[in-house]
Amino acid sequence: MENSVDGNEIEAPNNITIGGTLRFLMANTNVEQSKKQVISLAIGDPARFGFNTDVSAQEAVLDSLLSGKFNGYFPTGGLPQARKAIADYLSFDLPYNLSPDDVYITSGCTQAIDMVISVLARPGSNVLLPRPGFHTYEICSSFRNIEARYYDLLPHNGWEVNLETVESVADLNTVAMVVINPGNPCGSVYNHRNLEEIAEMAGRLRIPVIADEVFGHLAFGATPFVPMGVFGSKARIFTLGSSKRWFVPGWRLGWLVMNDPSGEFQDPKLVERAKKYCDICGGPATFIQAAVPRLIQQTAEAGFLANTNKMLMRTSNLCYDKLKEIPSVGCGFKPEGSVAFMVKLNLSVLEDIGDDMEFCLKLAKEESLIILPGFAVGLKNWIKIAFAAEPVSIEEGLRRLKAFCLRHSKQQINPA
Repeated sequence: MENSVDGNEIEAPNNITIGGTLRFLMANTNVEQSKKQVISLAIGDPARFGFNTDVSAQEAVLDSLLSGKFNGYFPTGGLPQARKAIADYLSFDLPYNLSPDDVYITSGCTQAIDMVISVLARPGSNVLLPRPGFHTYEICSSFRNIEARYYDLLPHNGWEVNLETVESVADLNTVAMVVINPGNPCGSVYNHRNLEEIAEMAGRLRIPVIADEVFGHLAFGATPFVPMGVFGSKARIFTLGSSKRWFVPGWRLGWLVMNDPSGEFQDPKLVERAKKYCDICGGPATFIQAAVPRLIQQTAEAGFLANTNKMLMRTSNLCYDKLKEIPSVGCGFKPEGSVAFMVKLNLSVLEDIGDDMEFCLKLAKEESLIILPGFAVGLKNWIKIAFAAEPVSIEEGLRRLKAFCLRHSKQQINPA
């Protein structure tokens, strides 16, 4: 992909990842010339904006470390107390109880993604991914020689799954479909009916569902979060989660859960492959795992998730309202969960901008504002904007975005 900035041709790398895209955009900012501090609304990492987890979570990890009891090797599937705590925690929202044996502790959700794809992989298989979606699934599938196929989400209908496209791309070699809820990068939250329809279809097609619930319980709109595991009797469900929900992604705590309440989908070979994967690949630090029971209990007592959702509602509303003031972007969907959402570009009203990558590249160059182009998540001529940021950063970032859009408007309008 080639783009022109100030008359110079700049070539973006091929097969670019989100991380590669962000590095490319950062490399093409011009801070010295613009005299503006770089603002990034491209990635949902609240820690970068100074948001902290509850102090009780930090104390739990510190006490675990200082105890000196967790410096040695540990069971490769995870510490028993951590597996039990996560099983109990997730069971609270399910019509059945998970066993600690259903839970595997991983090094962040990225390892959970790689693990579930690895244990499901077979020669000639394919996996169904949402579009737009999270690029790590595509990377892991490619690494395991699994074909990635895509089904569409419907932006005009709250980013619901287009069930027709799922059925059109699925076949006998499909080993799983990925459902991300709350939506990353869409900011959507699926309701009970949506999820039940997905589970029923997956059960009929005999396709396991990989339920990515990294942002589980980060739902602040009218639609409450419903875990896909509720429908574990209709289809085989693999639930993925991580410490990102407590605003500590850097702790690299993740989990993979096999939801099978009736035992109908039990596969001893699958369980054995999961155990062997864990024997090869270690999970997060032992003292982090040992702190999990206290982390879950004490952050709940402190109301951390409730307070987090209030904060995200405020920042998402601010972002949504400010974007509505910019005529060249379409903000028809108000986010209900997660930490980011998708916004459509109206390139027909802009001059000298051919696509979303060129839009974001020139925006970085002229305004020192980093926003993720939609092509990086599978949706051309959209942009992804993260709202898990300080209000002052959102206001200044979107002020720059508005000024940029007005400057490049075919009808030149001076910004207010």
